Amino acid sequence: METLDEGVEEYSWRDVVLPALIPVVQEPVELERESRQRRRGRDILVAVDHGPNSKHALHWALAHLCRLADTLHFVHVVHSVQDEVVYEVSKRRMDELAVEAFQIAMVRSQGRIVEGEAGKMICREAERLKPAAVVMGTRGRGRIQSVLQGSVSEYCFRRCKAAPVIIVPGKEAGDRSVI
Repeated sequence: METLDEGVEEYSWRDVVLPALIPVVQEPVELERESRQRRRGRDILVAVDHGPNSKHALHWALAHLCRLADTLHFVHVVHSVQDEVVYEVSKRRMDELAVEAFQIAMVRSQGRIVEGEAGKMICREAERLKPAAVVMGTRGRGRIQSVLQGSVSEYCFRRCKAAPVIIVPGKEAGDRSVI
C-alpha cells in the first residue's frame, strides 16, 4: 500500500498487476505523418465495481472509444486497501476485465484499487492520469433515490475537471446491446 499526501487529505492505493496471459505487444513502427499522441495511444480511465453496469460501461468504451494503442486504467474504490479479501476479489475482477478488454479490442490495461469515497477518488485519479476520458456506469437507481442517496456518476460529472466524463446508462435503461 502506498500513501500520497496531497494538500490536506492523504489517500491510499494499491496497484494491481494484471494477468501475464496477455502478450506484450510491440510498439508500432513510427510513420512520419503520425503525431506523437496517436502513436502513443491515449489513457482512458474506467471506474469499475462488481456490478453489471460497470461491465456494460467497459463494453461501451471498448466498442465506441478505444483504439489499438490505448491503455485502459481500471480504478476500483474500496473502504480499505489493507483488507486482503477485498483486495483479492477486486484484483480478480480487474483480471477478468483486462483479459476481456484485450480479447475484444487488443488494448493494454492497468489497475489500481483506491481507498476512500468513490466520487472523490475517481476525480483524483483522473487528475493524476489526465486521461482522454473517464468512463463509468450508473448504479441503476431511480432519480428520486439518486437525489436522496447521492450518485457517484453525478458527482464525477459535476466535479471532474481533468477529462470528459462519459456516463453509460445501464442495459435496463435502453436495453441496447453493445457487444
